[in-house]
Amino acid sequence: MTVGVPDGVPASPALSTVDLPAAGAPEHLRADPRLAEVIAAADGVDVFAWEKARPWHSPFEALVRAIAGQQISTFAAAAIYRRLVTLAGDPLTPQGVLARPPEELRAAGLSGRKVGYLRDLAERTLDGRLQLDRLDELSDEQVRTQLVAVSGIGRWSADMFLLFELHRPDVFPAGDLGLRKAVQLLDGLDRVPAEREAEARSERWRPYRSLATRYLFWWLYRARTPVAPDS
Repeated sequence: MTVGVPDGVPASPALSTVDLPAAGAPEHLRADPRLAEVIAAADGVDVFAWEKARPWHSPFEALVRAIAGQQISTFAAAAIYRRLVTLAGDPLTPQGVLARPPEELRAAGLSGRKVGYLRDLAERTLDGRLQLDRLDELSDEQVRTQLVAVSGIGRWSADMFLLFELHRPDVFPAGDLGLRKAVQLLDGLDRVPAEREAEARSERWRPYRSLATRYLFWWLYRARTPVAPDS
């Protein structure tokens, strides 16, 4: 089912409307023998399946979800977001957020600090300091710079937005502990690499680090998921 974009709401690129990795991307990544083993193990697996299955949401809504979900469970974050939508409107917009008094936003389950973060996000979106309507025209670094200027959004959140919302092809969120643990497993290290070490390790996967990241996330998930014995 095709989901329409509400009028006046900047659209987040859907996988059906952005370029997936070039056909030669997996072959490029296979030049790394260790990553080649991961790719072979994922034969027949659609590492984009989770993204394809997600409902449509705007870039603003994605960032609201990211802020609301900080340091709480996925279940709690989803409940808070549902209350926000009920309170401020569906789809959630900067105007809708700013129209509600801070105490009402706190009553939805947000901390006072997160209320400040959401109001800063909304204000920056409306006054143009955060150009959500021009994302396709901005480089990765320009997007990062605008995002990390928002209260409550750091480098990790910006990288995850570039990777999973904008589907940029060469993103490696080295700040993600799970991803660094995958690098540890990949290379048989006795400790989790530091961010700078993981970033350096990813250099050989350019310009397709986003695809390498998806393979590594899939591999880490599989390693953590018990396999039922054959019956």
